[in-house]
Amino acid sequence: MSADIDTRLSFAKSLALEAGDKALAYFREIGSLVIESKGVQDMVSNADRDVETFVRQRIAETFPGDGIVGEEYENVASSSGYTWVIDPIDGTANFVRGIPAWTVVLACVHDDRNRIGVIYDPCNNDLFWGAVGRGAHLNDDVMSVAGTNGINDGSLGVGMNNRTTGELIVRFIDHLIQRGGIFYRNASGALMLAYVASGRLIGYAEPHMNAWDCLAGQLLISEAGGVIETQSADRMLEAGGRVIASAPPVFDTLVEMAEASTWQKN
Repeated sequence: MSADIDTRLSFAKSLALEAGDKALAYFREIGSLVIESKGVQDMVSNADRDVETFVRQRIAETFPGDGIVGEEYENVASSSGYTWVIDPIDGTANFVRGIPAWTVVLACVHDDRNRIGVIYDPCNNDLFWGAVGRGAHLNDDVMSVAGTNGINDGSLGVGMNNRTTGELIVRFIDHLIQRGGIFYRNASGALMLAYVASGRLIGYAEPHMNAWDCLAGQLLISEAGGVIETQSADRMLEAGGRVIASAPPVFDTLVEMAEASTWQKN
């Protein structure tokens, strides 16, 4: 399996850069985007669909037996045991408004565990990448999570979406503030998870995320010396779930705050 992972990791890094370049070309011409609403604060553009189509085609050409799970199109079943989990543009709300906080996200699952994580921020040319047992990197540099002393020593990423009630977030932020913490949000969960892996944020918490938004970032955090909740990758593919990930000194406090805020673990 080691050779299979190395081959797919190299492919994923190159593919993320290619997909990022395509998305960036659309971003530079945002006035010509065709934008649709999928729900409250949930949008999709022709850029999302075109970039996902490109990513799917490249995967199908290179690894025809691999499955594909993505945000915009139907799933493709796997015959090889490997399944790619993709988000062509995470942070579409930012993307369509010209805010440079969005990413291309690729993960690869095998035997109920995510094996590869790649998150590319084209606006800053930041490629966050890693694989199980191979560490986590930002471009050519090894990443490590923040050397924090606790919840009141650094910023915490907090995510929200229209699948959970605002009350869950309000409770959590209240607990955070009472403990001397501050929260950060940029409307791209994948990018905030990458910030945790690179030590920019001390942790990240969201009551529910889809697999294509979180699997890559969770792997990067784990490989960068952080802590993530134990989850079934296959279960996350089916239904998504709670995401709590952080530098080690913060993790137990985040779980405690999530439980006190009635966030359900999947």
